[in-house]
Amino acid sequence: MPLFDLKFLNEIMAGGAGTSNRRHWPGEASLQHRYLHVLQFALVNLVATGLVAAAYLQHWLDGLYAQNTRALSALIFAVFLYGVVVCGAKIWRTSGDLNDIAAPAPGLRAAEYLRIVGECAGESRSLRINMLRLELTHRITGVRHIANALVFLGLIGTVIGFIIALSGVDPASTAEVDKVAPMVSTLIKGMSIALYTTLLGAVLNVWLMIDYRILTNGTVRLIAAIITRASAP
Repeated sequence: MPLFDLKFLNEIMAGGAGTSNRRHWPGEASLQHRYLHVLQFALVNLVATGLVAAAYLQHWLDGLYAQNTRALSALIFAVFLYGVVVCGAKIWRTSGDLNDIAAPAPGLRAAEYLRIVGECAGESRSLRINMLRLELTHRITGVRHIANALVFLGLIGTVIGFIIALSGVDPASTAEVDKVAPMVSTLIKGMSIALYTTLLGAVLNVWLMIDYRILTNGTVRLIAAIITRASAP
């Protein structure tokens, strides 16, 4: 799925300074609700936190902070928290820019965006719009990279877990009863690390990607608002 609706943005760019689209640009609807994307971000994380708390009370998460998995689980969760904070800060900034587009004052980022787009015409204008779109896109891609890192950390935990599990297996000792118990214990320890870290990385990746989608939608609306506002007579 493309990050931005390029067809829609190209239609706005082709519309120039016409007024037929003035009442239908997507950023206008969001401006009627200040910090709409911030509220969406807060709601998603509140619901997700509630689900995690319910799972904790049901003792479904006990394996994550057991001695075997505690360190790696803490690392994955720390990376996730960093991603949520970064995503929240970017959503706040994007929502503020969307609000400022309605009445851009000198010195604000919104006024600078409008100046960049509005001071040119023709092919130069299209080039400026594409450059602005790339700049705003680059501003949010870090959150997606952090979300992807959660999956990779989970996979690293899987590999570590299997290494630990297989390291205690000695086929030559399977006939000795007194050595079977330690091998089974090591096998369970390794599998616990593998399964829990994989699950944790995958779930937190989905959580953060939902937040990232909110950020993406806000950025799309911001780009559309800038183009339409700069094109208005």
